[in-house]
Amino acid sequence: MYSTTDSDFIDLLPDDDPQRVLLHNEVHARPSQRIRLPALVIYVVVINDGITREQECEHLRRLPGQQSLLLEQLQNNFLRLRLQGYTLRWERHTEFTRYSLVQHLPEEAQLGATDPDLLSFLALPRDWLVDIPGRTITAVKLAMVPGNLNATGELLKQARQWFGGNPIVASVIGREGHSLAVTDFMLRPSGFERMLVVMSADASETRAGRVAQRLLEIETYRLMALRGLPVAKRLIPELSNAEQQLAEITAQLENKAASDQALLDRLIALAVRIERATVEHAYRFAATQAYNKLVMQRIAELRETATHGTQTIGEFMQRRLSPAISTVEAAAQRLSYLSARVSRTSSLLRTRVDILAETQNQQLLEKLTRGQELQLRLQSTVEGLSIAAISYYVISLVLYVTKASAAAGLPIHPELATGLMIPLVLWVVWRTTRRIHDKFLKLQ
Repeated sequence: MYSTTDSDFIDLLPDDDPQRVLLHNEVHARPSQRIRLPALVIYVVVINDGITREQECEHLRRLPGQQSLLLEQLQNNFLRLRLQGYTLRWERHTEFTRYSLVQHLPEEAQLGATDPDLLSFLALPRDWLVDIPGRTITAVKLAMVPGNLNATGELLKQARQWFGGNPIVASVIGREGHSLAVTDFMLRPSGFERMLVVMSADASETRAGRVAQRLLEIETYRLMALRGLPVAKRLIPELSNAEQQLAEITAQLENKAASDQALLDRLIALAVRIERATVEHAYRFAATQAYNKLVMQRIAELRETATHGTQTIGEFMQRRLSPAISTVEAAAQRLSYLSARVSRTSSLLRTRVDILAETQNQQLLEKLTRGQELQLRLQSTVEGLSIAAISYYVISLVLYVTKASAAAGLPIHPELATGLMIPLVLWVVWRTTRRIHDKFLKLQ
């Protein structure tokens, strides 16, 4: 029996994959906050397009005691700073960066207190928030206080007063009903939204942190999902115009008199427009669907129960967010279908051009065949004339020879001898011509 520790097994494993530690630590990358009630959460999310970690690090160094903050501390996209009287979390994502300031409120801060008593305790310098690099997409002041959840009606009455009489959305959270979440989803002149969470006095700090994180992420992902809506609204008229053009091109395919080149030029121009729109908007549409799934997932994690006289957060999102998401999804589907239809129309036009080219080739081949037949007939005619001409000259030579022989005293009748030679001369000339003709055919 050998006594061993974990360090004794270090040499017993193969070398680590280069990404093993990174992948393993991903589940610990963004731990939940621990929030002690009563507390105020100042939550700001900015679009970080064009914003570097160096800029964000430089801004974080402006916090008290953080002048020596190193850029390497931001490489994991998460940083938690424990400062005097409050905690600040920095989290960088693909499209946005969020800053969460959690500070403890005085013990006397309660829901029944006036607005300033809950929201005036801002630990950070105001200019620090204003100078955060990026463009604000979400800003929330979340007040979390203890309260008696058995008196939900009284809590809602106080909450309505705290929200200035605006229509509110409220949910009892958790299977045991450990929290009451209230908001009105309204922007204040300060640029912030308000959220309120009332929790039972015995709620743990970890549970309070999870509730705050889910509520704030719902609002973050809701607004990030809606970034696709203006894009979809701008694109829809372009899609309608493109669909009309494609219908016209498709109708022209039935017209045999229509110019294939003109149709091809119009179709190529339309295909370029559709491809450019796909490249420009595909990411945003996919991101909208992904963010919407996160919203629905976070709502499900709340395990809401309705309260009398108000909508739950999930019901509000279903009624207000779903139509916008459906618009984005419809635009994305129309763009995808239009691209596929352009591809099918291109195939039809290509088939039309191929058939026309094949028909033209067939007609050209028929013309060439007829030309060859005429050439063969002409060649046969020429051969016949050539045989007659050559035979005529040969017979003339024979006649001259026989006449010369008769003049020399030979017993020959020139005309008779020449007449007898005509069949032989014709056969010899014809035979010789055919042999030459056959040799040329073999060479071809």
